[in-house]
Amino acid sequence: MDIKAKIEKIFPTHQVTGTFKKREFVVEFAENPQYPEYVKFECIQDKCDMLDNFSTGQEVTISFNLKGRKWTDPKNGEDRYFNTLQAWRINAESTAAPAPNGGGNTPPPPSANDEPDWLSEDSDDLPF
Repeated sequence: MDIKAKIEKIFPTHQVTGTFKKREFVVEFAENPQYPEYVKFECIQDKCDMLDNFSTGQEVTISFNLKGRKWTDPKNGEDRYFNTLQAWRINAESTAAPAPNGGGNTPPPPSANDEPDWLSEDSDDLPF
């Protein structure tokens, strides 16, 4: 799954056990700008470091997996359910307008009104 959102807060990496670490972050998701949602994601293990490249206020696209698990309380046998949004890729959204002609020295693509080279008056070659 993917969503586009703005980073609200990035938390430090938390070493849960000797071999497991996670890092959480919150985004403002404004599918309806009048009622923005604040959604918490987590990154685990080697994915924690990818948040180092981002800062609060930055627009991003997040690719994530929806995780769910069941836990039974040993005291009373009651089942509890937990959901996690586990991010595995974060891409910055480009806010700059693209440069004309793609930013390079390549000529613009021909428009529908451009005359093909082989129809110009100074060409004696037939196209076939």
